[in-house]
Amino acid sequence: MGILSRASYVIRSKVNALLNRAEDPTETLDYSYEQMRDELQDVKRGIADLTTQKKRLEMQKRRLEENVDKHNEQAREAVRQDRDDLARRALEKKKAKMTQIEELEGQIADLQNTQDSLVEKKETLQQRIEEFRTRKETIKARHEAAEASARVSEAMTGAGDEMEDVGRAIERAEERTNDMEARATAMDELQETGVFDDAMSDKDQLDRELDEVRSKGEVDAELDTLKSEMGKETAESEPDAGTEGEEDVEFETDTGEDVDVDVDETEVEAELEDIKSEET
Repeated sequence: MGILSRASYVIRSKVNALLNRAEDPTETLDYSYEQMRDELQDVKRGIADLTTQKKRLEMQKRRLEENVDKHNEQAREAVRQDRDDLARRALEKKKAKMTQIEELEGQIADLQNTQDSLVEKKETLQQRIEEFRTRKETIKARHEAAEASARVSEAMTGAGDEMEDVGRAIERAEERTNDMEARATAMDELQETGVFDDAMSDKDQLDRELDEVRSKGEVDAELDTLKSEMGKETAESEPDAGTEGEEDVEFETDTGEDVDVDVDETEVEAELEDIKSEET
């Protein structure tokens, strides 16, 4: 197989595949039915033309037959007049007309045979067209039912082109939603950890950590104060034995009981310094 032959074969196969995909069986059947009806109309026109031609020949034959009778009468009249020459001429014309009549009869017979054959073919073709129409409608009904059933099945199973597009759209939407949720979670985590500095604030990560520690210390101090107001001593306010800078001083009350008082030496020294400075 040469290059051109192979190329032609490939092109024909491609075109045939495209036509198969684009072909609608119902439209093809309707087109074939119309083609058959057109052929039937052509046969009917052919029969009409043949009949017209045959009628024309029959009319010509009748005129010739009338001429034959006329020439025969002329010959008789010439014999009565003792004009054999005129009788002979009349008989010669009669003979020529009869010859033409025989030829016309042969042509008319041929046209009649052709007409009979065409009429028979027309009836056969018309019967086939009726059968084809019945079968066409049956096939069309089956095709439409199968197509509707296929569409319903595809819609129920999600195998159709439209449902496939819808499924892909849902998948893409879910993927984008998951990406956005993951991105939002990542941004929140990075914001909490301070990886991203606030664009509206001039504080860096160290400043924020110090603020956090300071805030926590203020909360702890407020908690200790609250506990003191409620009569609960904190662990830090409990006296420790042998605390540096403090000593126990005993005072005697009016009742004669001894009371231990914790005195901070640094505070005492500070008060002494204040007294000295006032004296000077």
